[in-house]
Amino acid sequence: MSDKSEKTERAERLSVFKTYKLYVGGKFPRSESGRVYEVSDSKGNWLANVPLSSRKDARDAVVAARKAFGGWSGATAYNRGQILYRIAEMLEGRREQFVREVADAEGLSKSKAAAVVDSTIDRWVWYAGWTDKIAQVVGGGNPVAGPFFNLSSPEPTGVVAVLAPQESSFLGLVSVLAPVIATGNTAIAVASEQSPLPALSLGEVLATSDLPGGVVNVLSGRTAEIAAPLAAHQDVNAIDLAGADDVLAKELEIAAADNLKRVLRPQPVDYAETPGIDRMTAFLETKTVWHPTGSLGASGSSY
Repeated sequence: MSDKSEKTERAERLSVFKTYKLYVGGKFPRSESGRVYEVSDSKGNWLANVPLSSRKDARDAVVAARKAFGGWSGATAYNRGQILYRIAEMLEGRREQFVREVADAEGLSKSKAAAVVDSTIDRWVWYAGWTDKIAQVVGGGNPVAGPFFNLSSPEPTGVVAVLAPQESSFLGLVSVLAPVIATGNTAIAVASEQSPLPALSLGEVLATSDLPGGVVNVLSGRTAEIAAPLAAHQDVNAIDLAGADDVLAKELEIAAADNLKRVLRPQPVDYAETPGIDRMTAFLETKTVWHPTGSLGASGSSY
């Protein structure tokens, strides 16, 4: 074959476009409805068709999250930290892909997108370090008037719905998702409506990073359409409204009140800053245990 024919063959090759899918229960289904919608970059150029999740997809994600909750909440905090660190390792290996997707999604230069991806990877590591320390910060022994040990310890709330920030498609998503699972909860993450590609690609990373299926479930589509059934769902224990506007947030709060969900309201956040522990403690319950120490005599305590 001549050099000319080889060049012609290479020029005629068509790129293999990526098919983006949901991430539910450790698997990659298309939307139950069969619907998709177009996603474009900041300049209006078409990037991909992504699944347009339905109410049924939201309910399936809740079932998967509930099924995974027992095993994930029962895992040791150290083991959860190992898995979150493994997620950071896998992201590091696919850094260039995420730099490209973040740049397209948020209209950033390659250097700025690289800085965002690096911060996102570091954010996973940061929360990985907190998994076995948060109990020491927010729990402990309580002084009581009586012959008792009184100990308080944090426990995960349960299944948490997370509406990812709309503008920060990757760093913002991880900043609201990582603290939920770091403390033993399971999550349904609703990706940024206009820029869902980094979130959907994150699902591929989670699937290969030792995270049990169902601990994180990623849905794409219309935020309001997916969030409504999640807020009203009786088996969802809490909801983070980071990605909701004021009108939608109010509607979801009303729906969430039906089963007394914990609600984290939208608030201005600079996701580039080092986070505190507020997003971890927002989805923790405190269990207090009383245990008798024995009789108290004049000579002191008897154990």
